[in-house]
Amino acid sequence: METETATRWLTDDEQVTWRTHLDVSRLLMHQLEKDLQPFGLTNNDYEILVNLSESAEQRMRMSDLAAATLQSKSRLSHQITRMENAGLVRRENCESDRRGLYAVLTEQGAETMRRVAPHHVASVRKHFIDLMTPEALSDLRTSLSPVATHLRGHRGKP
Repeated sequence: METETATRWLTDDEQVTWRTHLDVSRLLMHQLEKDLQPFGLTNNDYEILVNLSESAEQRMRMSDLAAATLQSKSRLSHQITRMENAGLVRRENCESDRRGLYAVLTEQGAETMRRVAPHHVASVRKHFIDLMTPEALSDLRTSLSPVATHLRGHRGKP
C-alpha cells in the first residue's frame, strides 16, 4: 500500500512573503551589479576580491574559494582566468600539494578593493541597510539565520 503525502501549499501570506523575498533578492543583486559596472567588476569578481582580501596572506586554495563563493571549480577557474587577465589576481602552485593551486590577490587587486569598497558599501546602504530601521534589520537577521544555517548544512546535498 502506497502512502500519499499531501502537498503543504503556501498560504496567501506565505506566498506573498516568498515572492517578496525572491523579488528583493533579484532586484538587490541586479542593482549592486549595476553599481559595480563602472569599475569593470561583477558581483562574482567583487566576492572573490573580498574573500581573498580577508584571507591570511591574501590567498586561498582554489577549492576553498570555490566552496566559499558557491561556484563549481570549473566556473571559478574561468572566473580567475578573466581576473588574472585584468591583473586582479594570480595563481600560485601549492607547495604541499602539487595538484593544488592558490588564487592570490595582486597589488592591483588590493588597490581595486580599496577604491571600490567604499562605493560598494554606499550602494549596500542606499539600497538595503538605510531603508530599514535597526529593529527591522535585527529581526531580519534573526529570521534568516536559521535558514542560512540549514542551507549551509545542505550544501552539495540533494
